[in-house]
Amino acid sequence: MSWIRNNILSWFQRLAIRILKTGHIPKHVAFIMDGNRRYASKTRIKHIEGHTKGFDKFTETLQWCAYLGIEEVTFYAFSIENFKRKQEEVNGLLDLAKQKFQRLLEEKDDIREHGLCVRIIGNLSLLPQNMQKLIADTMVFTKEHNKRFLNIAFAYTSRDEITHAIKEVIEGVQNGNILSEDIDENLIFNCLYTNNSPNPELLIRTSGEVRLSDFLMWQISNTCIYFSNTLWPEFNLWEFLNAIFYYQRCYSDIQKITKMQNIKPIKQNSRQSTYIDKLHHKQQIALERIHLLNI
Repeated sequence: MSWIRNNILSWFQRLAIRILKTGHIPKHVAFIMDGNRRYASKTRIKHIEGHTKGFDKFTETLQWCAYLGIEEVTFYAFSIENFKRKQEEVNGLLDLAKQKFQRLLEEKDDIREHGLCVRIIGNLSLLPQNMQKLIADTMVFTKEHNKRFLNIAFAYTSRDEITHAIKEVIEGVQNGNILSEDIDENLIFNCLYTNNSPNPELLIRTSGEVRLSDFLMWQISNTCIYFSNTLWPEFNLWEFLNAIFYYQRCYSDIQKITKMQNIKPIKQNSRQSTYIDKLHHKQQIALERIHLLNI
């Protein structure tokens, strides 16, 4: 299945989208894609086939977001906790992911035409080296694209992300790049895997589970959360539009909460700015190094 899809919508679907676009559309939407295994059990297919159906739904949903003008999308694809599943299923998931990243690299012209920037957020050191290279190849190839942004959380949990950020801050202090008084929310935010992205305005979780599964816990303090009872492979455009409508209904309340918190732009001092630039440069160099590996 191609990463870039051109779904043909009915006139009624197009009308519904036009009506919703008269209201506030979130710029960044995140998804917890839950229910692939239950869908497989329900339809009596293998678990890996359920995950394949889930990827098909992922590409379809990405296209729906494009129709609505949503600029950035984040999908929770693989939690660090997933490594605890049966080895056969873990291997199947990793093999499926490798196939899909290879397919993306074969579709360079379409990806470039749509200006899709792909970022993989997570602890990539936990993944096999050949998969790390595929991910690095993807991120290096798309890093200059700026029309649409796709973040895929892979080998990710918020606890790992925040732990990683704290380690970066400690190292900065120990090396004398920053002082202890430079540590604030803004500095930690810039050490997170998601430092390039604004916080999501809407989070959608499928399958009827009402929990967050350690996903973007730092980033969603003011995010509208929509829980769908639909299994992810069965998630459809109408359910998605219903989630957008729910967000629009909650929008004024979210704005009130944000104003009550008196959120103001945080100014960085020169040490913080220099350290953050240095840190991001180091991360980019590490990614380029993996990209250049001959595997």
